[in-house]
Amino acid sequence: MGVVDRIAAARGDAQPDLVLRGAMLVNVLSGEIYLTDIVVHEGTIIALGEGYSGKQEINLEGRYVCPGFLDAHVHIESSLCTPPEYGRAVLARGITTAITDPHEIANVHGLEGINFMLERGKDAPFDMFVMASSCVPATAMETSGATLGAEDLLPLRDHPQVLGLAEMMNYPGVIYADEDILQKLEDFGDLPLDGHIPAVTGKPLNAYVAAGISSDHECTTVEEAREKLRLGMTIFIREGTTTRNLRPLLPLVTPMNHTRLCFCTDDRQPNSLLDDGSIDYMVRVAIAEGVDPMIAMRMATINTAQYFRLYDRGAVAVGRRADMIVFSDMNDLRAEMVFKDGELAAQDGEMLLSHAKSSPDAKLPASMNVHPASLDFKIRASSSRVRVIGADPDQVVTEHLLMDVPVINGEAMADIGQDILKIAVVERHKASGKIGKGFIHGVGLKRGALAGSVAHDHHNLVIIGADDASMLTAAKAVIEMGGGLAAANGDRVLGTLPLPVGGLMTEAPIEEVRREYDHLIMLAQQLGSTMHDPFMLMSFMGLEVIPRLKLTDIGLVDVEQFAVVDIFV
Repeated sequence: MGVVDRIAAARGDAQPDLVLRGAMLVNVLSGEIYLTDIVVHEGTIIALGEGYSGKQEINLEGRYVCPGFLDAHVHIESSLCTPPEYGRAVLARGITTAITDPHEIANVHGLEGINFMLERGKDAPFDMFVMASSCVPATAMETSGATLGAEDLLPLRDHPQVLGLAEMMNYPGVIYADEDILQKLEDFGDLPLDGHIPAVTGKPLNAYVAAGISSDHECTTVEEAREKLRLGMTIFIREGTTTRNLRPLLPLVTPMNHTRLCFCTDDRQPNSLLDDGSIDYMVRVAIAEGVDPMIAMRMATINTAQYFRLYDRGAVAVGRRADMIVFSDMNDLRAEMVFKDGELAAQDGEMLLSHAKSSPDAKLPASMNVHPASLDFKIRASSSRVRVIGADPDQVVTEHLLMDVPVINGEAMADIGQDILKIAVVERHKASGKIGKGFIHGVGLKRGALAGSVAHDHHNLVIIGADDASMLTAAKAVIEMGGGLAAANGDRVLGTLPLPVGGLMTEAPIEEVRREYDHLIMLAQQLGSTMHDPFMLMSFMGLEVIPRLKLTDIGLVDVEQFAVVDIFV
């Protein structure tokens, strides 16, 4: 076993494990598509060309073969599943490698959460690499379950599955040279340093890039992406469930600049993964929108591999891992076969191999620490003019609205007629009793409430509702099940999805999770919401590093001022 055996098989002096005959190879290195045989031994491609006889042979009869896809940036926790179930969903669609930032679970359980993800990643059917979570918490304007300073991250640096430093969301801390942040950048400085700098331009952007940060996935316009590209950043074009940036950014792509562009999903829910797919969906859309297929596939494969220095993958070439997708239609790329390390792992969208343990060794402690008696959603009014979070169903960027709400007996109330609902964020890690309260426009509920323990990135308990009683019922439902999502109306719980792993994930099959999640969306729509996924949107309304107005347990945050502001004007 080893390189000597692979060389012998490549010479023709030993029989290789597998020969794929009649493959129409999409060679992302040479930019050609041509007919050849692909020879695999010990999980590695050892030859291209005729004259080999394998222990196993598959005649592809002229079907296309391209490299397995790589996701440049994903939070697996957003699938609501642990890595084995997530991997089962995406590998069947051709994603053989994912680079994940586990900062969601890290904000709940710190290093213990990151190590949990690394352990569960071993049981996944695809290759999962980790970027060390750089911002736990994201800022000082939230309360998370852990704090990871520079010295806490150092042990991760030399872990074989850790590739670098994950998205640096505290961009003011970089721009104004916060000591701990600069130490993190220095400690990981010879590795890839991922960025997160939405809507920042000019001198502040130059200062951020000057710190050595080399990528960004937060671009929403071509102009924003082009400025960052010109400064030397690699742009990860993103298409999440809520963050739909793919089509707006495709005009950026040209033959001259595409080597500096990659695809990522960031946050995708089970319904998006199972219905549309992952990186494969992005490739299909890009090609349908006029991007050259070779360029689209490079952005999904070799570009990402090169950026992360994963030189053993990203191309169907001699010496690379035998991670391959077989498909028939260049204009509608759908995986018919997926090979992982030379094994046929999935066929026609169904997994053939499973590496998940039925009883995982890695466990995490309970994480819902809230006293129900402390819950109070009344908002004492100092005026009727309030700052309101303006929600957009297709973005996590919000508007900073000024609106008038009813005041009754000294309390500021929701106004269903104006689509102004209450929103609350309850600290759930330390049982401190802290509650941030505010108003939100655009969710559309006519009655009832939604609640969840998924709230990027602090993952406190977030509730949106038309009335206090419904909000209390929904919040208590999430607390009682140890984390998860809930919909309620009055004193009645309408539906739940338990997420016992950190209040973020479950070990249940992703198909089951999807059914329960879809049921919750249906309930939310029956309560009046017109959003395609109000739970996903709700989970981002506490993320105070995305403009413009957000709510944490500390209070209402004006992200452009990077400061907590009063609800009332």
